[in-house]
Amino acid sequence: MNTELQKTEQSVQQLIGQLKDLKQEIGKVIVGQGETIEQLLITFLAGGHGLLEGVPGLAKTLMIRTLAEAVDLKFRRIQFTPDLMPSDIIGTEILEEDHSTGKRFFKFNRGPIFSNIILADEINRTSPKTQSALLEAMQEFEVTYGGITHTLERPFFILATQNPIEQAGTFPLPEAQLDRFLLYIKISYPTAEHERKILSSTTGSKKEKVNKVIDGQQLLNAQKLVRDVHINEDLVDYVSRLVRATRPEQTDVKYVKDWVSWGSGPRAGQAMILTAKARAFMNGNFSVTVDDIKAVAMPVLRHRILTNFRAEAEGIKAPNVVTHLLENITASTRQNP
Repeated sequence: MNTELQKTEQSVQQLIGQLKDLKQEIGKVIVGQGETIEQLLITFLAGGHGLLEGVPGLAKTLMIRTLAEAVDLKFRRIQFTPDLMPSDIIGTEILEEDHSTGKRFFKFNRGPIFSNIILADEINRTSPKTQSALLEAMQEFEVTYGGITHTLERPFFILATQNPIEQAGTFPLPEAQLDRFLLYIKISYPTAEHERKILSSTTGSKKEKVNKVIDGQQLLNAQKLVRDVHINEDLVDYVSRLVRATRPEQTDVKYVKDWVSWGSGPRAGQAMILTAKARAFMNGNFSVTVDDIKAVAMPVLRHRILTNFRAEAEGIKAPNVVTHLLENITASTRQNP
């Protein structure tokens, strides 16, 4: 444990306890989906944005709404539709009049993006033009309109949901925007046991009350402490080799050369280390392990690898590539893959 963490051990333990409480509050409403909830909280702790994908009816929106209820922050939901415009997200200027002087002036009317937690619901139902309105906010935490830059209040999270792109009426997200999402979280169907619990708990009159367990400043403190979590140079090297192995022009892995058009950029390595630190912190550890890295590798990499036409024809997708690399690249050697 480094000096900073030693000095604040009591507050660290309090924050870890609050994160456990946060997970429990979400669990009051969301049955099962433990891995998905963990990845959502990792995104929060790492200070990034999350993209959740699953077929309709798997409680993607409910999960994010419940998380927002348990956090003492401003929350806004934006329903993405084909006719949504960038100004509907960012805001627009309106003409106002000063009644004392009679002068007219333009005033910037802030859009829903000016909040702490943004639920971008069904983000791939709108056009790429409107989707791109989020790029500056996601990367720079600011919005520019009419040549004037407006800073967004921190903490700031965009949690987006999308239906599988094969479904009708969807627009694939541009690669540049996909890369801005820290984690790409896939939600699967519930198990038989969990589905029975869902059917029982959602068809009665009782509704669980979700309590607020953490506020914005505490989240910012937690994010700072996450960055202080230790990671050995051997594991930094492991992350670097994993990311570089996704690039056909920089690897000798035949699987990648055969199936991948282009691989992950340096942002993927940054995301993997930061989310591994967040996972370690959530579990009360102050040093990253190989298990932490392997646990976050899939949601970090699967949206940052583009497979080629040959892979598409053979049914090979990005997750298959990630799985192959995790199975064949180990943290115990410094040799290039």
